[in-house]
Amino acid sequence: MISLKKYLEMEVKESRASDPDPGELLRVSLELHRSLLQSMGDSGARACPAVSSDLQQSLTKLADRLVSDITSALLAETGAQASEQLQQWGDRTAEYFKARTAEVKELLIVLARTAESIGARDQQYANHFNQLTARLRTISDLEDLTQVRSSLVQHAAELKSYVDQMEQDSHKLLKKLQTEVSSYETRLKKVEELALRDALTGLANRRNVERQIESRIARGETFCVVMLDLNRLKQVNDRHGHLAGDNLLQQFAQELRSGLRSSDLVGRWGGDEFLIVIDGETSGAQAQIERLLQWVFGEYTIRLGKGSGEVRVHVDAAIGLAQWQPGETTTRVIERADAEMYREKKEMARKQ
Repeated sequence: MISLKKYLEMEVKESRASDPDPGELLRVSLELHRSLLQSMGDSGARACPAVSSDLQQSLTKLADRLVSDITSALLAETGAQASEQLQQWGDRTAEYFKARTAEVKELLIVLARTAESIGARDQQYANHFNQLTARLRTISDLEDLTQVRSSLVQHAAELKSYVDQMEQDSHKLLKKLQTEVSSYETRLKKVEELALRDALTGLANRRNVERQIESRIARGETFCVVMLDLNRLKQVNDRHGHLAGDNLLQQFAQELRSGLRSSDLVGRWGGDEFLIVIDGETSGAQAQIERLLQWVFGEYTIRLGKGSGEVRVHVDAAIGLAQWQPGETTTRVIERADAEMYREKKEMARKQ
């Protein structure tokens, strides 16, 4: 017969044996966390591609941090940064759709005014023609042929004047409508151009870069992709604030653009990463990289905010280069450049 004490001990052991493994729980939780971050970035890109490249890139980087050496502080920081990125994305998306809505609303107003103008004009001439018809009926009752002839000549001249006036009005209305539509098309093109530009740096955004790479692939042109990852931006953000970091990104983007040829495409891939598309083979792209090392990398003076002064920081970046091979997709050639960039970044970290 089993004693009560042994029975309770058996119950405790069985209960502990059925408890989940803490390590497995952590692994599953981290995998779920990473999956949620990736899903949020992908959903944002589908909802509004024009303003979602930064969100997708930032959330992907946050997910990549949740691999090893996990601490509660890191989890809390990741959650806070994800919330901040989503808030910024929400603000950008709202402004984007607000601008688009205003453009469409203005076009509808133009069309409504044009329709109203045409309707008013047609009603005006309808009244004239009704009056003319009534007078012509009166002429049919006249017995004096001379008077009939005189009245017909008079009304024919009146009819011609109406037709001429309608033609002039139509030309004026058409010209006005063409001018307004042309103005609207010009403004739409500007809006579309802004949608393909990175809001912070003014460079081509991720969507624009991918589109232009795909165009080169479709034409079978030889080109190279250069990926740059700016070093120590996080330290600038942590030490001096995000406004200082943004100012550094803006200055670096401007120098990057001015340090390359006008035919080279320079874009912000997201966060602290930039992507350059250089037409031609690897040798020519390597020469352009040497120019960057000499003229773009170095000391930068960044503003710290109102009344906070300035500080000088040294700026360089890890660089990856890949020449497009026939048959490769946009994703594949970028992945190769990205892999080279990360290889150099690890090598730089090892030497420090």
